[in-house]
Amino acid sequence: MPAFFDRLADRIAEIDSVVSVGLDPDEDRLPDAVRGADLPRWEFNRRIIDATRESAAAFKPNAAFYEDPDGWRALEKTVDYARERGVPVLLDAKRADIGNTSRQYAKILDSVDAITLNPYLGRDALAPFLDRETAGCFLLCRTSNPGGADVQDLELAGGERVYERVADLAAEWNDAGNVGLVVGATSPDELRAVRERVPELPFLVPGVGAQGGDAAAAAECATATNGAGLVNSTRGIIFAGEDSERPFDEAAGEAAADLAERLNAHR
Repeated sequence: MPAFFDRLADRIAEIDSVVSVGLDPDEDRLPDAVRGADLPRWEFNRRIIDATRESAAAFKPNAAFYEDPDGWRALEKTVDYARERGVPVLLDAKRADIGNTSRQYAKILDSVDAITLNPYLGRDALAPFLDRETAGCFLLCRTSNPGGADVQDLELAGGERVYERVADLAAEWNDAGNVGLVVGATSPDELRAVRERVPELPFLVPGVGAQGGDAAAAAECATATNGAGLVNSTRGIIFAGEDSERPFDEAAGEAAADLAERLNAHR
């Protein structure tokens, strides 16, 4: 199987879109149209996938929304359905742990195409993931939440910020060409600085939807020199029809297409 970032670059070129559609089916916000289904989260995701896949370079389910028996069933069906339709799946799980625990976590890469990882335990904790040469590994670098600055912006003895050191380490650990970074659009100056620092690493850029991040900076910086990279929107797409009478999946499809068009204006 080709490496994930090669497959992602091909997908982006094919559909002319860097949009990642987050699949976080918050049960409190699911529309009435799916609440009577056997697995409401799966039915919601299925309809979102069908409506948005022409604009989706990838789908990104967040593991937190599936951590119960029915949720795992819904996630498995979601992953299979998306991949059968030719769209890669990036699991947002922010994993990493010591030794045997990380090896167990890494088994999820038998089922998904890529994963988000926490780099703060170091290279040995990431090794079981990085050793999967065909899988994509996105390391948290400069996250989109306001509190990300509490640690990530701290200045180290050498003068660089923590997030800059993470970017440098990610480049060092990229022996298999399967490492990327999570860098939020809510910090556009840092986003541009990290892109200049590691031009060869694909980015996953969250924060352009409900968090109000800089779409222009996201589009300019997401893709690496090999053409791979993603700009994610979750609530701004999947709940786009929440306050209207329109079918939720129709609204989601239009929101995904609109985002792809906006981003392409700056790519």
